[in-house]
Amino acid sequence: MNALMSLFRTWQLGIKSLFLHPMRSALTVLGIFIGVAAVIWLLAIGEGISQKAQEQIASLGARNIIVRSIKPPLEKLGDSNVAEFGLLRKDFNLLVNTIPQIEVAIPIREMKISFSFGNNDMDGRLVGSTTDYFNATKLKLAKGRFLSPADVDKNKDFCVLSMGIAEALFPHDDPIGKRVYCPTNQTYYEVVGILRKRTASAGIGGSLAAQDYSRDVYIPITTLNQRVGDVTRRFQSGSFYAEKVELHQATIQVKTMDDVLTVAELVKDALRTQLESGKGDIDVVVPLELLEQAETTRMMFMIFMGLIAAVSLLVGGIGIMNIMLATVTERTREIGIRRALGARQGAIQRQFLVETITLSIVGGLVGVAVGLLCPVTLEWLRDTLIENFPEEMASLPAEVRETVPIIVPISIPVSFGIAVLIGVIFGMYPAYRASRMDPIEALRHE
Repeated sequence: MNALMSLFRTWQLGIKSLFLHPMRSALTVLGIFIGVAAVIWLLAIGEGISQKAQEQIASLGARNIIVRSIKPPLEKLGDSNVAEFGLLRKDFNLLVNTIPQIEVAIPIREMKISFSFGNNDMDGRLVGSTTDYFNATKLKLAKGRFLSPADVDKNKDFCVLSMGIAEALFPHDDPIGKRVYCPTNQTYYEVVGILRKRTASAGIGGSLAAQDYSRDVYIPITTLNQRVGDVTRRFQSGSFYAEKVELHQATIQVKTMDDVLTVAELVKDALRTQLESGKGDIDVVVPLELLEQAETTRMMFMIFMGLIAAVSLLVGGIGIMNIMLATVTERTREIGIRRALGARQGAIQRQFLVETITLSIVGGLVGVAVGLLCPVTLEWLRDTLIENFPEEMASLPAEVRETVPIIVPISIPVSFGIAVLIGVIFGMYPAYRASRMDPIEALRHE
């Protein structure tokens, strides 16, 4: 009982001493509070960015393998008037016919083209593919229907519009049943469906280019092959340019996730000659591998952000030690009187440790409270910037404008625990120094 009363009085005396210098105590708490809040904020922002990147990769499909065509540098295309590169149909058919683990294989052709309806026109991308393309890319309908297998088999002149194209060409009309005109191949396509808006996907390192789905028009790949052919021609600035690409991309979906890496190796083996030709006109992207890499990168990024934030806590700890050393000097006479009245060295040490721990606990609690406000604060700040600087904010990538900080639960107890530990560690020396004072010298101090 006496021990508890002694401990209570020690805490009471320590807290009372802190209130004697409220400004100094508040500034000391500020150092710890900033450190704790910085740990939580930086880890939350890092987690939000990492989560966004993983969502972008996951949108490609963890069971997918993507074989894409890449336009090589001009020096690797040779002197032919027609640049030939990319994935061939015979290679696509070879993959489909020889790898039994493949569940779905989706051929894709793309070309930049202009679209018009009445007096409205817009540049966009004509995408030829199959019905499975919409499921693979997770596109959703706003109105009408997707392309059907019958549309692909019969080379129908049907199309599905992205919302961006639909709004540009049909600002006041219902597009369903209307016919969109493509001047490049002088063809009309009847609109059978409208897609919901979808956020553009970011480029993922050097492995996959960014995709903007807002300017797409989707038609059966058989129709595109029939109407356009493999060779596209352009006249730019008085010069003629042509390129021949049979398939711009093939998205291969395997039956189970366990088969992904095995099938990816089989795909690379089947395309080994083209991959090792030095031309560099095809690439194999495995989203599952990218997800694993992203998780590793996430851990490294979180550790790095945590170390940066830990520096703030270290600075706060140094601030505590400086303040407590100054306090010891100021209270030398008080310490001498207490020692002369019979206070032991342990009691003096406990008193000063109580003060440093109290400062650390208060700073830690305030830091945690402010840290938890990170998502709300950043959302308010972003909305304010969008309201006051709409053009500047619109020019930023969607990932910057849409990323939401995610509080990492472990960051709260870790940052608070480190704050208290730092208070103890950096308070031990001032407490030790106070307890080792000679009572007689202390009483002589003015």
